[in-house]
Parts: sequence; structure tokens; C-alpha cells
Amino acid sequence: MTAPLFVHGAVAGARTGEELWLEGPEGRHAVSVKRLRIGEELILADGLGHGVAGEVVAVEGRDRLRAVVTAVRREPVPEPPVTVVQALPKGDRGEVAVETLTETGVDTIVPWQAARCVTRWRAERGEKALTKWRNTAREAGKQSRRLRFPEVTGAHTTEGVAALIAGAIAAGGTALVLHESASVPLVRALDPTTGGPVVLVVGPEGGIAPEELTALGEAGARPVRLGPAVLRTSTAGTVAAAVVLSRTPRWA
Repeated sequence: MTAPLFVHGAVAGARTGEELWLEGPEGRHAVSVKRLRIGEELILADGLGHGVAGEVVAVEGRDRLRAVVTAVRREPVPEPPVTVVQALPKGDRGEVAVETLTETGVDTIVPWQAARCVTRWRAERGEKALTKWRNTAREAGKQSRRLRFPEVTGAHTTEGVAALIAGAIAAGGTALVLHESASVPLVRALDPTTGGPVVLVVGPEGGIAPEELTALGEAGARPVRLGPAVLRTSTAGTVAAAVVLSRTPRWA
């Protein structure tokens, strides 16, 4: 089984043979939950692409251990980067979407306050929901052994999403809107040789409003469909991201 991963903020400059302490909540999780003991392996990462493999050489109390670095790891900036614009789902399905998108390998997750979203992120409630999404991405990044965790941005309006799409297109990228009435399948809309950023837009349970689809199209996005079945908003982005990644060098 792959060694468990824990977040550590001082691994960027670490060298083989160096010893690092893991303390606080991460140390408590390693010692009291994972029950790591002397001689066992672990991975320490900062979530920014830097990490080390290590071996536990000392355990103190219930929340502190020391590990010696056995190997230095780096996760380069992914090419092409994949962004998923996720309309806000109801209940806890937002966290489900973030978790599976992170495990799949998405690089950026953009919460979208679409017109037909039942859920509304306002003031303190919005801040709490965003924190949950970011914490979910962090934990899913650890679970999937990613050294580089995805960025979860602040909530975007439709205008903000259109600007994001325009920027991706200007950078030589591709922007696709998942829409059940689209005639072009996602697999036919992708060019494996294109190295620019990829933006996938996932609408809410009630669907993307016509004026929103128009605005996104004017920014450069193309409507595509996944297949004959209509997926939940919390599922569609993950499936689409997997299709995209399977047609890039990242999953080659």
C-alpha cells in the first residue's frame, strides 16, 4: 500500500538524510489515527508541488513524530492545466464534486453562482461553504497522494466565468460547456495536440439558462455532451475531466 501523505510546510528545500518533525493536527493524525510507528514510511508534501518520502525515526506523545528524508519528490506544473467551473449543487454534493474532481486530477475548481442554482452563497454562509470546499480539496489531495493540491477559487458570477473562458481561449486553450442538448460529443471536441488550458463548465441541477449559454459562447466556449445519459451536476465534471485527461499526455 502507498505510504500515507501528510501536509508539511517546510519540504520545499528538504534534502535526503535531513530530519523533519511532523506536529500539530497532521502529527496527531499520523500518530493517533494512522498509528505510524518507527520504521514505517510516509510522504510529506506542501500541496504546492514539493514533497519528500520519509521513514519514521521517532514518535513522541500522541501528536508528534520525526522522520528522516529518504527521497525528494517534485510534481511539475501540469500541462495542460484543467479547470472545472462547478455550478453550486444542493446540500453536500458540492463537497462530493470537489472530492472526486481532486482525486481525478483537476488543477482548479471554480464555484459558479449560476442563475438556476438553488443554493446561494451569501455573506457568512458563503464563506463557510467555500472553506468546506477548500478543506475537502486538501483532504482529497492527501488521500490521492497529490503533491500539488487543486486551487479552489472564490465564487464566480456568470460574467466572471465568461472572463475566465476568454482568458483561456486567448492563451490558446479550449473551453467546453457540458449541455445535454449539444450535438457534438466531448470526445470529438478535444484536440490531443493542443497544449493550452482546458476549461470545463458544469451547470446546476436546473440547467444553464439560455442567456448564460449565450454569454459563455460569446466568450469562446463550445457546448458539448458527454453521452446519452444525463448526469448529476456533482458527477458530470468528474466524468468530463477524466475524458479530457485521458486524451492528454498527463494520462498517456
